[in-house]
Amino acid sequence: MQQKRFSGYLIGLFFVLLGLYVIVAYNSLVKKEEKMVQTWAEVQNAYQRRLDLTPNLVSTVKGMAGFEQETLTKIAEARSNAMSVTTSEISEETYRKQSGLQDTLAAASNRLIAVVEKYPVLKGTDAFRGLQVQLEGNERRIKVARADFNGAVKDYNQAVRSFPKNMVAGVFGFDTKQGFTATEGAERNVEIKF
Repeated sequence: MQQKRFSGYLIGLFFVLLGLYVIVAYNSLVKKEEKMVQTWAEVQNAYQRRLDLTPNLVSTVKGMAGFEQETLTKIAEARSNAMSVTTSEISEETYRKQSGLQDTLAAASNRLIAVVEKYPVLKGTDAFRGLQVQLEGNERRIKVARADFNGAVKDYNQAVRSFPKNMVAGVFGFDTKQGFTATEGAERNVEIKF
């Protein structure tokens, strides 16, 4: 009788410990998922900053008489396209589409900077120099935000795939996520040069 009672206590203790592990593992996965969502929001924030700075750059340049209108039109189109895909959804397709549109906007801005080289008066204005500094800093912010997001995705994926936490992840629907990956043509760096 005593042995049955002891066995019952051991089985009960096992289930209590298992339940505690499931709770701790679940909370850990939620925390890592929230960190990933937060870092994605930082990427979106940096993208939005780029979108907000672009009209200022265009307005500053537009003030110069005789400036190439085609270049300004391409930037406006690239900005409009990039604005159409701002999302909080975390998926590989979203990353790829949004990154491509944002890179197109950065390339258009880069072409504008190159064309400005022909206009020394514009190049020397305080407003233009200030925008150059802001755009350059923003490109660094985007790079850092993407790296932070990839780090958060890696941490989350390791937790989701590690044994025995992967069993808890499977039961509660935590799936692996995809971070930023190099797109075709990524070897040609799209950065704004000054």
